Amino acid sequence: MANFDSLVYCSILLCFCSTFAESIAVNTITRSQFLRDGQTLVSRLGSFELGFFSSGKSRNRYVGIWYKNITVQTRVWVANRKNPLIDSSGVLRIDVRGNLILVNQTNNLFWSSNSSRTAGNPVVQLLDSGNLVLRSNFEEEDFLWQSFDYPSDTLLPGMKLGWNLKTRLDRRLSSWKSPDDPSPGDLTCGIELHGYPETVIWKGTEEYFRSGPWNGLRYSGGPEMVTNSVFNFTFMDNADEVCYMYQLSDKGSIQLRLVLNQSSSSNGGGLQRFTWNDRISDWQLFAQLPRDYCDNYGLCGAYSNCDMNQSPVCQCLEGFKPKSPANWKSLDWSGGCVHKIPLDCREGDGFMKFSGLKLPDTRWTWVNRSMDLKECKVKCLKNCSCTAYANADVRGSGSGCVLWFGDLIDIRQFLISSGTSGQDLFIRVDSSELAAQRDSKRKGKLKAAIAATLVMGILLLSCSVWYLRKWKNKTKLEGNKMNNEEQDIVDKSKMDDLELHAFDLATISMATDNFSVSNKLGKGGFGPVYKGELSNGQEIAVKRLSKNSFQGLDEFKNEVILISKLQHRNLVKVLGFCIEGGETMLIYEYMENKSLDHYIFNEKRSTLLDWEKRFNIVFGIARGLLYLHHDSRLRIIHRDLKASNILLDSSMEPKISDFGIARIFGGDQIEAETNKVVGTYGYMSPEYAIEGLFSVKSDVFSFGVLVLEMVCGKRNRGFYHPEHQLNLLGHAWKFWNDGKTSELIDPLMRDSCVASEVLRCIHVGLLCVQQQMEIRPTMSSVVFMLGSESAVLPDPQQPGFFTERFPTKASSFSSMQHSCSSSNSVTVTLLTGR
Repeated sequence: MANFDSLVYCSILLCFCSTFAESIAVNTITRSQFLRDGQTLVSRLGSFELGFFSSGKSRNRYVGIWYKNITVQTRVWVANRKNPLIDSSGVLRIDVRGNLILVNQTNNLFWSSNSSRTAGNPVVQLLDSGNLVLRSNFEEEDFLWQSFDYPSDTLLPGMKLGWNLKTRLDRRLSSWKSPDDPSPGDLTCGIELHGYPETVIWKGTEEYFRSGPWNGLRYSGGPEMVTNSVFNFTFMDNADEVCYMYQLSDKGSIQLRLVLNQSSSSNGGGLQRFTWNDRISDWQLFAQLPRDYCDNYGLCGAYSNCDMNQSPVCQCLEGFKPKSPANWKSLDWSGGCVHKIPLDCREGDGFMKFSGLKLPDTRWTWVNRSMDLKECKVKCLKNCSCTAYANADVRGSGSGCVLWFGDLIDIRQFLISSGTSGQDLFIRVDSSELAAQRDSKRKGKLKAAIAATLVMGILLLSCSVWYLRKWKNKTKLEGNKMNNEEQDIVDKSKMDDLELHAFDLATISMATDNFSVSNKLGKGGFGPVYKGELSNGQEIAVKRLSKNSFQGLDEFKNEVILISKLQHRNLVKVLGFCIEGGETMLIYEYMENKSLDHYIFNEKRSTLLDWEKRFNIVFGIARGLLYLHHDSRLRIIHRDLKASNILLDSSMEPKISDFGIARIFGGDQIEAETNKVVGTYGYMSPEYAIEGLFSVKSDVFSFGVLVLEMVCGKRNRGFYHPEHQLNLLGHAWKFWNDGKTSELIDPLMRDSCVASEVLRCIHVGLLCVQQQMEIRPTMSSVVFMLGSESAVLPDPQQPGFFTERFPTKASSFSSMQHSCSSSNSVTVTLLTGR
């Protein structure tokens, strides 16, 4: 009996010792310990966790690191990306050489740290930075190996992107192949080691995006990189390393990560910056690269400037002309531009200054950090192969010298704002071009001086007349004074005629907690939107016009006037307005389910929209557009119909919103023309984007894009498919012609949808996006086709804007057959979603 009691005592003691050993080793593994599938390591402060996981429906097992204190499991590093385990027999341990290894029950090796340095008493530790490190012992600060040197798809604060020049270690990000497959995808991101280094995103072996070189303050292609209170960034370029790194200013205040995604919310993949939002319990996207069309590498060819504020976006630099005028007119810019007057180095060349640029590809450059700009010019002028020069460092008055050799590729224009946007570049041209430029400037100055003199004379005369009138009417004016600022914003007498409630500023400020950041719902081209609650408990959304808003005062007035006259279950309801204290605001009913794009382009949230809900949303949008085009007191053309402008109420009923750029048509008016195209690429019809022509058929085109996005669960712009470079419209058109229409359906609802309804929606969507606006259906026909199973639908013809996103051939924009001559004066303004 005594022996039995002793045995029990020993067993209890062993269990206690084992438990104690595990409790003191929650963030470490030693040579005598190991980690089995089902067990985890947790960093000391509980920030990160390491363990085994499976992704999506896959049964494959991986070892990875994720955030411990965030409700949505977000993985930031994966060990065995290329070699998954097929069962839960995995063990993570330290081998006899001191390497961290992953093996299965038969001791087959699936992953190893492969450290070249041996350790006497190795320790693996998970740090609160998210870095998994291998030390030679507990006290050693020098790491034998660390996960930060071998990133997956995520760059965390403190990680380095780039090169260790001593060891030739190249730290690159690589995207997951898919949301369920962490193996390396097509996209990689790293530092390109030219004479003038820059960050590059590759798609396969082709350059996809280029940041522009580091100019001492920021990447020349990143004007938004300014000092902020959230994080700081550094770029190291010395004999030991060339790399980029960022750090949080207050490590405990925010969670921030950079992720290289195979496919992103608005393009074919890229680098995205997320911050964790506790209020919505989800990651919030704040920035991404590529950010727009002009960020596509080499879009405009050589000696051409991509400018999102121009139409078309590609423009030959001054002193240059299209290499192929015919291709250029058909919007195939891949051939680029050439000198108007060929260079003749012996006769003497000069340099033309261009400002506010993202500097061209630095692949063929030469850098001297000690030269000044004058010496740089002389150096370039003496070498007939030198095509351009610039400062290597723009801090202070500028320093260093960069010379370019060969064609100048991938230039884009930014708005010129001293010290913040773009950089100066001096490009070699024939001396006669410089003379012509000087003559043009001289004539311009003369014209400006004459104009200024005339204006001053007119102003002087006007002031005299004004002063005389003011003197005569002083008494009358004193009785009718009103706040000048509010009078400039909007005419209140006109607003009084509207059937809307005028809220005072104090009420709105109290409802939104003085426009607190925690109540901010989002931001569009007009400015921010805040959630609020009135004293009676009613929830509201407040659209606050920013002073530097894309939506100006005219657009605000337009939206107020329009929306006050519109009443329909599928249009957002405006409750009133506020114009006080320099503020200009619209107050809407609050839509608790946010906008449509919040769901259909997010893999997790899209599951909340089954086919029945999606079809009801499609039908509701169609009814709302039919009301705008035909059934309301006014004929309204929305001009910016897109997923982010469709709000969803508590019952998932769609509400069309944002009428800032909508236009009223007369009773007999069919179409109109504008020289300022405003809207969103990917949703604009060809005739509107190229020629400035808009009509009800422009909205029909946008609706068709929206329908196909709803069915496929993918954005039109930036749609990615490994077999081609078509956008979503082209992908749908290809599958329609190949008889594989059913394969377009979002896999998340493929098994639960009503096939006949989905296929009819695809059919209607393709009819709506046809190239020729005359053969697109009206919204009354669309509502009939969607609602009738017996309706006979015509075969769709070729859609507009369906071709490659990266035009590299003359046929890239073959769908755009309109002449560009009428669109040279058109200005395109891109409005982003809220």
